[in-house]
Amino acid sequence: MRVAILSDIHANREAFEACLADAARRGAQRLVLLGDIVGYGADPVWAVQRTRELAEAGAVVIKGNHDEAAVEDRGGMTSDAGAAAAWTRAVLDDAAKRFLDTLPMEVEEEDRLYVHADAQHPTRWRYTRDAEDARAALEAVRARVVLCGHVHVPALYGLTATAKIAAHRPMAEVAVPLTRPRRWLAVVGAVGQPRDGNPAAAYALLDTEANELTTLRVPYDIEGAARKIRAAGLPEGLAARLARGR
Repeated sequence: MRVAILSDIHANREAFEACLADAARRGAQRLVLLGDIVGYGADPVWAVQRTRELAEAGAVVIKGNHDEAAVEDRGGMTSDAGAAAAWTRAVLDDAAKRFLDTLPMEVEEEDRLYVHADAQHPTRWRYTRDAEDARAALEAVRARVVLCGHVHVPALYGLTATAKIAAHRPMAEVAVPLTRPRRWLAVVGAVGQPRDGNPAAAYALLDTEANELTTLRVPYDIEGAARKIRAAGLPEGLAARLARGR
């Protein structure tokens, strides 16, 4: 089975639609959305509605910290993120907020664990930024493969049976075998706001039969998404950073 794994959509309709179309073209049979459906971008109403439709059709959807912030202001965000969260809370209706509020923090499926942030403490919204973070996450769970987002930069970590951990830099379009007995943690990057210097939307495709994970990059209408952010009166930095991929 081919599983398309998307994270950090951030109300970027143009990027989300482009990734969904690309996943369909590549024969994805299942969708997993690893949270942050909203935040930063100008299309939260559409993003939540589209995600609800996908969930009703069988997609797995996880809660992200920006989804939480769209329901309740808990502070702790940067000024731009906080401004976008406040705007998002104002434009979403109660039904959309209920949908986001009731999303699970994690879902386990076969030998895989889907989570938005740190698998060790999902509700604390910690980042998995390096090999030691990945080791701690893998040692805290039983899943052989952990798939997460939150960082906005694709990364892959492999933990050997002798507790050695190695970091891999995923290359777009290159399938990586998730060999046993290693355990793996993959950060799938961001659909709606990449931060690795490449502005193209990022997602991953997992082939469960071949046991391979492929990072994919998808071009989209960045200028169109940026125009809508500006038109909504959201911070300029949220529009400008899309073209930089930072």
